Amino acid sequence: MLPYGRQSISEEDIEAVTAVLRGDWLTTGPAVTAFENAISELSGGHRAVSCTSGTAALHIAYAALGVGPADEVVTTPMTFVATASCAAMLGAKIVFADVDYDTGLIDPAAVEASLSDRSRVISAVDYAGQSADYSALQPLADAVGAKTLADAAHSVGGSADGRPIGDLADVTTMSFFPTKNLTTGEGGAVVCKDPAIAQRAHEFHFIGLVRDPSRFEIADEGPWHQEVHEYGVNYRLTDLGAALGLSQLRRLAEFKRRRTEITARYNAAFADTDGLRTPVQRAGVDPMWHLYPIRILGGRRREIFEAMRAAGIGVQVNYIPVYWHPVFAHQGYKRGLCPNAEQFYAEELSLPLFPDLTDSDVDRVIETLLTLVGQ
Repeated sequence: MLPYGRQSISEEDIEAVTAVLRGDWLTTGPAVTAFENAISELSGGHRAVSCTSGTAALHIAYAALGVGPADEVVTTPMTFVATASCAAMLGAKIVFADVDYDTGLIDPAAVEASLSDRSRVISAVDYAGQSADYSALQPLADAVGAKTLADAAHSVGGSADGRPIGDLADVTTMSFFPTKNLTTGEGGAVVCKDPAIAQRAHEFHFIGLVRDPSRFEIADEGPWHQEVHEYGVNYRLTDLGAALGLSQLRRLAEFKRRRTEITARYNAAFADTDGLRTPVQRAGVDPMWHLYPIRILGGRRREIFEAMRAAGIGVQVNYIPVYWHPVFAHQGYKRGLCPNAEQFYAEELSLPLFPDLTDSDVDRVIETLLTLVGQ
């Protein structure tokens, strides 16, 4: 089965991890510090806090932003459930704003209509690898005293209007799962423009430990002392994962080049094909394409999905609208809430897209899909 996504692991990656195994640090050590510095440099120079997954990054981000039971988080339903569930776990009410039908990205006009005096965060998702419209979202957040959060699990390595991912929103979360744009095995990061929010993120992911003597409330202990002021969790990345991530970062530009090349080949092959709609790219965006979300028209998405799988091509669907999940449906969220997102979902099919996909693999995907759609 040809997978729809797959990690690219080089001998240099293996050597980097092996070097850590031969050293003194396995868990959070110098490789983590170096990796966080590299992510910061990639993201406009803002502090980066690494962690164990993209879901952990979202949990950390919402906690660092002080999200709680009195708050509302406005987000998109066209995402993996964690974008919403990590805020809901902290007690926030999730308000779903519809997406732009062309791109699958959250619609600023729908966001504006969803805001209230309880809005704490506008949480956008860089669906498929291109950034949401933060130039429109940021003024909306500022007007109600909220913060913007970019769920950049798909878009690490991209940019918009000349600014890198990580520099577009108040807080940015990243995922380094194997199928993402680079991998640490499992892993993620939170990038924060505000140093105070970044420090809260760091302490939350580090079990809440405070190690700054100037902040201690217990002043008569020895140099071993550390204390907890707020609850935290252990979401720390290991040096093993960080070493892999550092090695992967050296190939990020090549990963981007190949993903862009494959996307262009798909676009050319499927352009003007009856029954298909190719992805729409936002003006001013230089995407790091993580998904290739072709649209299957005419109500044939499931038929084509099953036929592609039967042909040995591992297509996927990204994503079921979040509020369709029973955990949200049982709270009273109804189908029909976001019509554009529901229509997008009904048509979306993710084709194989990863750096090691060969030209012959791409040809096979193209030929199979064109044959099936033409039947």
